[in-house]
Amino acid sequence: MLTLDNVYRASYVLKDVVRKTDVIYAPKLCPGAELYLKTENLQITGSFKVRGSYYKMSKLTQEEKTRGVIACSAGNHAQGVALSAQKNGIKAVICLPAGAPISKVEATKSYGAEVCLVEGVYDDAYRRALELRDEKGYTFIHPFNDEDVIAGQGTIALELTEQLSDIDVVLVPVGGGGLISGVAYTLKTLNPNVKIYGVQATGAPSMANSVHHGKIETLPSVSTIADGIAVKVPGDLTYEICSKYVDDILTVSDDEISAAILALMEQHKLVTEGAGAVAVAAAMFGKVDLKGKRAVCLCSGGNIDVTILSRVIQRGLLMSGRTCQMTIELMDKPGQLMAVARVIAERGGNVIEVHHEHSRGGSDVNGCYLRVTLETRNFEHINEIREALADHGLRVIE
Repeated sequence: MLTLDNVYRASYVLKDVVRKTDVIYAPKLCPGAELYLKTENLQITGSFKVRGSYYKMSKLTQEEKTRGVIACSAGNHAQGVALSAQKNGIKAVICLPAGAPISKVEATKSYGAEVCLVEGVYDDAYRRALELRDEKGYTFIHPFNDEDVIAGQGTIALELTEQLSDIDVVLVPVGGGGLISGVAYTLKTLNPNVKIYGVQATGAPSMANSVHHGKIETLPSVSTIADGIAVKVPGDLTYEICSKYVDDILTVSDDEISAAILALMEQHKLVTEGAGAVAVAAAMFGKVDLKGKRAVCLCSGGNIDVTILSRVIQRGLLMSGRTCQMTIELMDKPGQLMAVARVIAERGGNVIEVHHEHSRGGSDVNGCYLRVTLETRNFEHINEIREALADHGLRVIE
């Protein structure tokens, strides 16, 4: 059984292994709330996962250590297991989905683990890992559905209670549920009044659906930029703990996640992956009422694939009103482009791209369309520019 003593034992084992990550005040992310960030994205290996995997491996028998361990992961658990095995002198084999970010695959290899890429998503890698476990006699290190792994993740809650008093709300990313199980169990045992909310991506709401419907459900597919929490089915153990100790499971869209990643980079110089930003996205977009409350968002990981970072930033800019596109209907005559540019410049907008095309079917034969991409301050600024263009007789159609 998961006990508070087990979490404290994990904290003792991990005290010289993991980093006690900072809690940072973040007043601008959610106006009206006293919001803090628990920065597990700055943990060794770039994720909280090393806590659970190292503690689990510390409890293996010598015979189990000699045979080696196997794990499956979307990326972060892989690195946690690989580093933990390296520190304990244990052979590690890691099954990863073939589509896992290259940066996570290479990082796992850099810690000395043997990597086995499996076609499909996390659940396919999980099945292959179990096959190899049975064939080779490895000990399977589950990424979330294990009491010792959960106890290791619960050490984050012990740190929080030392770093911040009188916490009202904690928001935690949820994939398979190991992180929130450890955090919720520990915090609720120490303080039953604290509210714990899990956050999933709308494209992978396995725990949300399961808790809301009162039974474990398996998703037919998952699709989200938050690859670290793209899990089709939660664990039975984590489901039971979440059902008992978590107040609700919320969901956020990929656009909201992108906006949160951008906000964390700009305002706090923190790089987070999609899974690591979902709690902040929930706070930013009002998924739960935090007004007047002392709240903590757990930033669970920072291992974002740099090859998609520019795309994520672009989505974040659009979602937060920092860029926009407008299509303006014009008469095809000299001076029209200059008139549009003047109005936009006078309102402080910055044109970064222009596309001009002649009339479409059904429009004036002398008409044309100007599609402009702008850098703007926010949505109010966008509306101000739209209104100014209308005041000058220019018709914005999109």
